[in-house]
Amino acid sequence: MPDPQTVIASDPVKQFSVFVQNRVGRLYDLASLLTSHNVHIMAMNTVDTTDSAIVRLVVDDPDRAREMMVNNDFAFSECEVLAVEFTDESQLKTILGALLAVEVNLHYVYAFIVRPAGKSALVLSIEDADLAAQSLNVRGFKILTQRDISR
Repeated sequence: MPDPQTVIASDPVKQFSVFVQNRVGRLYDLASLLTSHNVHIMAMNTVDTTDSAIVRLVVDDPDRAREMMVNNDFAFSECEVLAVEFTDESQLKTILGALLAVEVNLHYVYAFIVRPAGKSALVLSIEDADLAAQSLNVRGFKILTQRDISR
C-alpha cells in the first residue's frame, strides 16, 4: 500500500478562487454553468469585497471546471488545499490542536457541503500542508485526495 503522504502529494485537492462581479445572479450563473456540465461543487466559500466577490470552490472534476470557466470568461486562480475528513464536530478541537502542535499557520477554513457516508470534511488553506497532513495522520484523521472527492 502506498504511503498516504505520497498519494496526497501526487493528487492534492484543487481549489478555485473565482472572481465574480458583485451583481445579482452572478453566483447563480457560475453554479449553473458547472452543474450543466456535470461538475459538482463539493465545498464553497464566498468573500465579499466592494466591487467583487471571491468564490472559493472545491469541485469533483477540476479539469472540466477549469475548461468551463476559461470558456465562459470567469476569472480565477487555482491552488492546492488540504482536505481533512472527520466524523463529528467534537473533533474540530483535535484537528486544530494537531495544527497547533506543529505550529502551522492556518490561513482560512471552510466546510464541505456533502461527503459520502455522512462524514464531514474541512478545506484548509495552510502554510505547510505536508507537515499538517503528517500531524493529522498521526492523530487518525484521513487526508482526502482529489480522487477521494471525484465522482
